[in-house]
Amino acid sequence: MAGDDTLLWIRNYDLWCQLSDEEYKELKVEHSVLEVPKGEYIYFEAYNHNKIYFVKEGTIKIGYIDDEGNEKVKEIIQKGELFGQFSLERNNLHGEFAQAYKNDVSICAFNIDDFERLLKNRPDLALKYSKQVGAKLRNIENRLVNLLNKDVKTRLIHFLWQLVEQNLGENTAEGFCIPNFLTHEDIASLIGSSRQTVTTMINELGTEGILTYNRQEICFLDVKKLQKLVQA
Repeated sequence: MAGDDTLLWIRNYDLWCQLSDEEYKELKVEHSVLEVPKGEYIYFEAYNHNKIYFVKEGTIKIGYIDDEGNEKVKEIIQKGELFGQFSLERNNLHGEFAQAYKNDVSICAFNIDDFERLLKNRPDLALKYSKQVGAKLRNIENRLVNLLNKDVKTRLIHFLWQLVEQNLGENTAEGFCIPNFLTHEDIASLIGSSRQTVTTMINELGTEGILTYNRQEICFLDVKKLQKLVQA
């Protein structure tokens, strides 16, 4: 069982915030905190993997290797998000990998059986968790629909709008900004394009006064204009 520092972090996460330390300890749910150096894999080609993870600190890249040996990125996730067997199904990751990306990461790991027992004992947590998983699956589904039915620029615009909706940033004098944990290559992989095309289109959006992009942050200078492009 984790110590007081870990319990404090767990309760700061949205799913657990309503629990006191005593309530959490009474549930007797085993979990572990893992420190993973940058570049190392939490799991790789995970055909048999029965854990769910919450990101404590850092950035995680989720992806797979295609038949031609190319890396394909499915998600890039941040502090507070979950990954692994979050649907609580067994052995359904189908060759997926999770890698510590950009920096060292700290994650909290639960065995699926223990986590299911927790949810059975606390229906309020189960409802909250199902809503979080539902939102995550909708985001993935929307991206796949866009990939199949939209042109590249529209896919990029919808992807950027999703970043805004995820509420990762804060309003500043320069507009609504989010920390930039994405390279042009990352974005290209996520929307099914090339790095060169993404670079060109981001530059165009910058010229139009919609955003600025650098290694530290992405600032959305005209959110209403971006929203109109999404709705067009």
